[in-house]
Amino acid sequence: MRVKPFKNEEFIDFTKEKNFKAQKDAIKKVREKLGRTYNLIIGGKEYQTEKTFNSYNPSDKDEVIAKFYKGTAELANKAIEEATLTFETWRFTEPKERAKILFKAAEITRKRRLEINAYLILEAGKNFAEADGDTAEAIDFLEFYGREMLRYSEKQPITPVKGEKNELIYIPLGVGIIIPPWNFPFAILVGMSSAAIVAGNTIVLKPSSDTPMMGQVFVEIMKEAGLPEGVLNFLPGSGGEVGDTLVGHPKSRFIAFTGSMEVGIHINELAAKVQPGQIWLKRVVAEMGGKDSIVVDKETDIDEAVAGVVSAAFGYQGQKCSACSRAIVDKKVYDKFVTKLKKEVDKIQVGPAEDNFKMGPVVSESAMKSIVEYIEIGKKEGRLLNGGNFAEGNGYYLQPTVFVDIDPMARISQEEIFGPVLAVIKAENFDHAIDIANNTIFGLTGAVYSKNRKKLDKAKKHLLIGNLYFNRKCTGALVGAHPFGGFNMSGTDSKAGGRDYLLLFLQAKLMSEKIKK
Repeated sequence: MRVKPFKNEEFIDFTKEKNFKAQKDAIKKVREKLGRTYNLIIGGKEYQTEKTFNSYNPSDKDEVIAKFYKGTAELANKAIEEATLTFETWRFTEPKERAKILFKAAEITRKRRLEINAYLILEAGKNFAEADGDTAEAIDFLEFYGREMLRYSEKQPITPVKGEKNELIYIPLGVGIIIPPWNFPFAILVGMSSAAIVAGNTIVLKPSSDTPMMGQVFVEIMKEAGLPEGVLNFLPGSGGEVGDTLVGHPKSRFIAFTGSMEVGIHINELAAKVQPGQIWLKRVVAEMGGKDSIVVDKETDIDEAVAGVVSAAFGYQGQKCSACSRAIVDKKVYDKFVTKLKKEVDKIQVGPAEDNFKMGPVVSESAMKSIVEYIEIGKKEGRLLNGGNFAEGNGYYLQPTVFVDIDPMARISQEEIFGPVLAVIKAENFDHAIDIANNTIFGLTGAVYSKNRKKLDKAKKHLLIGNLYFNRKCTGALVGAHPFGGFNMSGTDSKAGGRDYLLLFLQAKLMSEKIKK
């Protein structure tokens, strides 16, 4: 099977009036479909339960996006059983056939792109560019992982031995549990799910309760692409009932999770306990949180550094695990940096995502409450430079908030906030800045702004960060170009969108045959 070399999907330019209008029209069309109720899907059959829950628009907290039936422990067990049965046929489906389904899904996603963007705008509170970046990344994952499966299905290099015929192949693991986050509710959901599926596994997908509609859209796409029933089972529900049941089931073989450190640790602990009848040690692929720093050296363009920090800190309301939450600045340029930073942050306007404001709402009331608590802590730990309060509107709006003169060990410097809050820290020199950047339990992304090559080389050696960028922002990883995953409490360094990612959903089998002379 021949396919063209992988190429990243181009982003839509919404500064062009034609594109902007097309996206606004797509939002109007999607709004006509809001409020529908969606069933659970297990083994290709639809299920309903006694309880439902709503998905809301964070830009307008009274607007219901969709209603979903709430999964139960009983249905979680049934989903595992159905996925186990389907695995016995799906695992023997030729890799090229599995890859074809991903390629077709990518084409369907392209055709529905503005519609998917609209759901991301309305359900996740993303502005147009952030929503489109999410959808484009999902397309990239489908295209990239399809090609990766073809590569892994080829003859693998192995050392020849005289008198033997040896062969190494990669086979799927089994039934996987996919638990995606709400902050990249389409891209990461699609990436984890499609990687597991194309590798020959069957999955139970439990979407985030904040953004379940994005899971529903993916289910529709994969069905249209020809995915057999039972390969993808869709089970929204609570983490305590549905999630724990799925993770702890003796027939679940692996768990792919993206979310908070606390939940990731819980999943890892639960998965590590061998249940009666379990015949394997479960594999956990976890991408958790970050406390990401941008180091600003005295030898750099301050305007560029400020622009990078502002974009990384407040893009999608700071709700990216890769978001810059700490700016560590050399004391010799600290005052200049702070002055310019305040001016740029003051320009940011907050409003409804569908009106394409630079900053929209945070995702939920609980998220907003947690962020506000940290803002109050920040007011005691440093000097408030920008924001620090709610923004107007019938949604979960917060002002972009900056605290300066923060101690490196302060709570807002150490704990993940996951919102539009930036801590600015003064460093004595470049070496001190590197030490501060390494002083958290996380190690996901980060950046260094410097014109000094020796300093950049030093940062390469000493910064323990999974994705380290130089003279650019620390967000915006591209599939294939920037394989994504971090160290320490940021997760298992899974490197999503990289050439070793599919290995996490495969296992190697060696076959050796003696050759008669």
